[in-house]
Amino acid sequence: MELGEIMEKILIIEDDNSIREGLKYYLEQEKYEVIDVKDGSQALLALTNNMNTSIVLLDINLPDINGFDLFPRLKRIVNVPIIFLTASDLEVSIVRGLDMGADDYITKPFKARELLSRIKTVLRRVNNNSNCFNIHNITIDLNQAKVLKNGKDVMLTALEYKILLSFALNPNIVFTREKILADVWDVEEEYVSDNTLTVYIKRIREKIEDDPTNPKIIITVRGIGYKLGDYYVGE
Repeated sequence: MELGEIMEKILIIEDDNSIREGLKYYLEQEKYEVIDVKDGSQALLALTNNMNTSIVLLDINLPDINGFDLFPRLKRIVNVPIIFLTASDLEVSIVRGLDMGADDYITKPFKARELLSRIKTVLRRVNNNSNCFNIHNITIDLNQAKVLKNGKDVMLTALEYKILLSFALNPNIVFTREKILADVWDVEEEYVSDNTLTVYIKRIREKIEDDPTNPKIIITVRGIGYKLGDYYVGE
């Protein structure tokens, strides 16, 4: 069954009437239940009255509050996945959203089908009961905490495994270097510096990529960090 067939509920927070109404119509055609509001105060009330909301589409530029400021207030009501809608592709905006914990972001103008793909990916990750992730010829087995390449074991250290798993669990997210460090650092393990992270990424690529000099699984996003390759094919 497709995710859209189980009536996932989406809250759209967007002050541009044409964009909001267009998204509402499109997503309803895809069998989603849609609630749409135009500002932050309406959003807080809508989410309070719809605690079973599956995902939020949050515009950054709202008439009464900045989307970045609204984000934590929404999260305090219910820890729902949030995708930022932004008119800016500036690195500072993207990095700020990701560092806050956004599940994804998409820059306007965007195609409705692209946004739909992002929504499905986030919902799939949230609803995923599978204990394996497939990335091209790589399999990550969560039950056994091991990685296979073409069916053969890949020997990763604990930190290498954590880093790769972060990418697998968030296939559409561009990870800043700071976010990776925050996600993998553990008080019981050695501290990973920014320079050390570069070495870890290099080592992971050498173990999982067919051609480490031309990586397809862990991609460098210049000026920001890293992301999973576009041919992710999760369970």
